[in-house]
Amino acid sequence: MDASVVACSTCGKKLRVRRAAPGPPKCPGCGERVPWIVEADDGSFAEEARGPIPALVDFWAPWCGPCHAVAPVLERLAARHAGSLKVVKVDVDRSPGLAARFQASSIPLLVLVRDGVELERIVGAQPLPALEAFLAPHLR
Repeated sequence: MDASVVACSTCGKKLRVRRAAPGPPKCPGCGERVPWIVEADDGSFAEEARGPIPALVDFWAPWCGPCHAVAPVLERLAARHAGSLKVVKVDVDRSPGLAARFQASSIPLLVLVRDGVELERIVGAQPLPALEAFLAPHLR
């Protein structure tokens, strides 16, 4: 997938967000920042995880119930911190190299990276307030 379609939370306009875009996406209609959520795999992760803002990497699997429970929370985080946070979703079954590299033996595993370097990690489906506290020291 080279792009995903997202709706601007301000004006509702739909736009395509390119994978590995050079910076946080903006709505062409109103100019507001939009949530930045992408999928990555062994081949695209390095490009997706580097950039001008921190990336919250979600190691998940389709069969994992807690992973599905945390997905809407991550979408809310991406919307709340549009322009300051990128969410990168990694399916551990399709990307075993990344799962091994980050020692993703328990999922969901959320790893905060900046320029590909791990800053912090948290294991398990966490509520929104816990994830906000986890991210707070790293967001502008």
